[in-house]
Amino acid sequence: MQSDKYSLQNKVAIVTGASKGIGEAIALHLADCGAQVVVSSRKMDDIEKVAEKIRKERGKAIALACNASYPEQCKNLIDKTIEHFGGVDILVNNAATNPVYGPALECSAELFDKLINVNVRGPFELAKLAYPSMKSLGGGSVINISSIAGDTPDEGLGIYSVTKAALNMLTKVLAREWGIDGIRVNAIAPGLIKTKFSAALWKDEKIYNAILERIPSGRMGTVDEIAELAVFLASDASSYSTGSVFTADGGWTI
Repeated sequence: MQSDKYSLQNKVAIVTGASKGIGEAIALHLADCGAQVVVSSRKMDDIEKVAEKIRKERGKAIALACNASYPEQCKNLIDKTIEHFGGVDILVNNAATNPVYGPALECSAELFDKLINVNVRGPFELAKLAYPSMKSLGGGSVINISSIAGDTPDEGLGIYSVTKAALNMLTKVLAREWGIDGIRVNAIAPGLIKTKFSAALWKDEKIYNAILERIPSGRMGTVDEIAELAVFLASDASSYSTGSVFTADGGWTI
């Protein structure tokens, strides 16, 4: 039996990178628990499909396009959310990019900046912009989607790992500074989850089998398993949890 502490009735949630994969699953699960959801990503057509799915089967939702690497688009996302729903209770920073796979030496200054802008600056800007609304409402929950790569760098994902490590520290910094305002800030660090974003790892049979040998649970995770953890962190069930990075990797990092 589900506890009322998991209810998100009358809460407003923004989920970035929500057109597919983990972001879409989080948006759907938050809606299932009663949240009014703002589905966001770069392409309007893709997020409108997710928003329509919520409106048909789950509740209230709107789609708002936003490229998290542009501060003015971040501001528009927060402003339009408040205009439509009246405030922001939950912010899920899921949008991320990894345009380079290979040694750190091969990462150009341009690609480095892109990684930082999307994976670190975007979540920071959105959290700052959502802060006044959350504070005025008496609190809120910011959930940053990180990665186990933020703790231990993976081969070919060096600079991506740097950005996720920075996101983990940003989570702790904001949690420490904003706790007095009732705002909790946590991160989720998924391991290997079957999505298009991780396809380079699980589509290669040799790499995939090598990874499975290292995972005690013997399998990849699902987007629903990450989404259910996000619901916990968005809800009152996690009311004493802030500044933490919750690992969901099937035991990979043991």
